[in-house]
Amino acid sequence: MQWPDLSPVFGSTLWAVVGAAATRLYMPERATQDLGVAIAVQDADSAYASLQRAGFQFVGKFSIGSKSWRTACGDVVDVIEGAEEWWPLALAAAQNNRDGQGLPVLPLAYLVLMKFNAGRTRDLGDITQMLGLADEKSLDEVRRVFIKYAPEDQVDLESLILLGRLEME
Repeated sequence: MQWPDLSPVFGSTLWAVVGAAATRLYMPERATQDLGVAIAVQDADSAYASLQRAGFQFVGKFSIGSKSWRTACGDVVDVIEGAEEWWPLALAAAQNNRDGQGLPVLPLAYLVLMKFNAGRTRDLGDITQMLGLADEKSLDEVRRVFIKYAPEDQVDLESLILLGRLEME
């Protein structure tokens, strides 16, 4: 799928692709009807003003903490405001982690953490598939991020890695 490049819209505001559109960098692409992106919570006001200036229309707020916008072409962009302490690091790292289209994508370790924290069934399925396909170096980075930001969830992470490996065999 082709997604709009929001770099000209957001300018110097750091942003990254998240959600289903991001998973295509780590597993086979799955269908989705929206582009999920994340910004730091402190950049939200300027990012939303930039979207409005670019002709995006505000659609609504969702309970998971995202706001939905529609392009003039009808594409839906869901914007998540990252408030946890790790978001600035994750967004900065995404600038050097590009997909085939050239969009900045949240690195695997942070995408897994984000989806783990969301706790939705679809997110857990994405996590197991991504982890099941990940190499040892990538898995070690996921473990390092969890040790730092979610140490209480280490056992669950290891279970998801094991399930992912079993699923991908």
